[in-house]
Amino acid sequence: MKKVSRAIVLHERDNVATMLNDVDSGEEIEVISQYGTFKIKALNRIPFGHKVSLRVIRKGERVVKYGEVIGVAVKNIQKGEHVHVHNLKSMF
Repeated sequence: MKKVSRAIVLHERDNVATMLNDVDSGEEIEVISQYGTFKIKALNRIPFGHKVSLRVIRKGERVVKYGEVIGVAVKNIQKGEHVHVHNLKSMF
């Protein structure tokens, strides 16, 4: 049986989703939002509870989760990439 990796979008303004389970690089992620589901490909391993980028986020652009700015990208982040301390500067 094929493993299904899922992530959830918490607010319509979010540009990241939260992983509901671990995903390995190259695997497909089913993203659940209030508007339905869509799929993206994981560019690297992303652990449960961590963020995945839903689109390209340019260096200096705000990262949005819960509909709120949580930080700023310190380098370009590709769609499907793990978003964490290595590419995100927290606003807190």
